[in-house]
Order: sequence, then C-alpha cells, then structure tokens
Amino acid sequence: MLYRYDLKTGNIEKLNTGSATSNNNDHVLSFDGKMLGISNHVGEKRTSTIFTLPVSGSDAPTKITDENNGHSYLHSWSPDGKQLIFTGQRNNNFDIYSVDVATKKETRLTDDVSLDDGPEFTPDGKSIWFNSVRTGTMKLWKMKADGSNEEQVTFDEFNDWFPHFSPDGKWVMYLSFPKDIDPASHPFYKKTYLRLMPTSGGVPKTIAYIYGGQGTINVPSWSPDGKYVAFVSNSKL
Repeated sequence: MLYRYDLKTGNIEKLNTGSATSNNNDHVLSFDGKMLGISNHVGEKRTSTIFTLPVSGSDAPTKITDENNGHSYLHSWSPDGKQLIFTGQRNNNFDIYSVDVATKKETRLTDDVSLDDGPEFTPDGKSIWFNSVRTGTMKLWKMKADGSNEEQVTFDEFNDWFPHFSPDGKWVMYLSFPKDIDPASHPFYKKTYLRLMPTSGGVPKTIAYIYGGQGTINVPSWSPDGKYVAFVSNSKL
C-alpha cells in the first residue's frame, strides 16, 4: 500500500489506490504533479504491472502495462506526461522500455543481454539516463529519448545505480556501491554513497554515507526547489 506524508503537519494517511494495493517501491509523480504512476503486483504470479491514477487517489486506477508481457518496474514519466519509461522483463531479460499512456503501446529502447535498469528522463525530455552492467560494473549510461546514441557516463570503480535529475536539469544524483558487490543483483543493507555530479560531466562528490540498497532512491527524489533529496536508509544519520 502507498501512504502520503504531510511535510508541514507530519500526518500520514493511506492513499486510495483502489484494488491496486500490492505496490512495490516504484511510484512516480508526473512532472506537473497531477498524476501518480505506480508498480503493482498482479495475479498469482505477482507480476509487477504499471497503473496510473490522480495524486488525490482513485477507486479505479488505469492499468497501463499487460502483466502477461512480464514484469514492468516503473521509473519515470516523460515531461509532457505522454509516456512512461520502465525496466521491463521480457523473454527473461531486463531492458528499458517506454509505453504510450494513451495507446498503451510499448517500445523497447535498449537491447542488451545484461541488466539495464533505473531509466529517467532529463527534465527537457530529450534524453534518458539509466544504469547498466554491460561493461561488467554497474555504470550510468545515457541515450536519446528514442533509444539511440547510447553513451557511458560514469567510469570509476564504483557500481552506480538510479540517476535522478535536479528540477533545473543541472545536477544528477545517484547511488554508488563499492566494487565488491554483485553488480547484477539488487544489493540490500550495504555501505553505499549518495553522489552528486553535474549533468554536463565532471568529478562526482559524495553528499551522504549511508547503509542502503534496493529502494533507497529507486525513483525521482528531489524537492521541487532543488534544495533537498529524499531517500530511504537502513541506518540513522
């Protein structure tokens, strides 16, 4: 289930998601703040399936992906609200896909035998960044919004996951694990770093040392004013 936390009052209330109550940690606000996309487990096989609903909640969320196609783990809306991008398990492989919200037509954007994960649109909608283990270490990559011109972005010894852009598009925050973890896994409760890097390139800096892993910053986490980021940690700071 999903809950809403009021920053001013500290109140927590359950969000009405209708029958879609088996949610995982992939929930994403649209750029205009009016809609919410969620990943919800469907059926006996608990297949992760994408739904959309107004941020105020809904008795009947709209199903966007088909559970018969395989798992779909949501990560980002397009700035115009017309597409969602997700990590899709199709034919026993994980790649990056987009889906048209209106027609529900899927488009495969990456085609690699290794794990591709964590896609997010840049705020201008022209590019998508993601993480991939295709070089043997989990690194950040970028490509055009249509899936062309794939290019590696990070190159150091760390394993990098889940790039997230500041609202002005000038900075990218991501999660880095030491080189001794399995890059094809979803690490849990590990020493990790929140790192910040200019989207134009440059040396990243560490902004937090935490125990974290799967679920720490899976989805967009910046405040609208770009002054704060939200994350989940297994430890007290």
